[in-house]
Amino acid sequence: MRDKVHYSITRKLRQAEGELVYSLDVFGDHIAEREGYKSVEGIEAIHFYLIHKFNWQPSAVKGMSFEDLRFILSEEMHGWTLPKEAL
Repeated sequence: MRDKVHYSITRKLRQAEGELVYSLDVFGDHIAEREGYKSVEGIEAIHFYLIHKFNWQPSAVKGMSFEDLRFILSEEMHGWTLPKEAL
């Protein structure tokens, strides 16, 4: 049986994962603006960007986990911070 400590740790882990996904989504907005995309934003902008940058199939890109997307974009995300509007 799980105890209170386990649930507390699990809650913090899931909250951190959610924050990472949120920051990836906001980075997608940054990519959309930088690349001049007019019809995609957030995670969709990331998918669109990777499909065109690497000539990957949409199904392959859309099937990637958020962790994989962050890893692929880690160099581009280096030094980037959430804009104050997203905090």
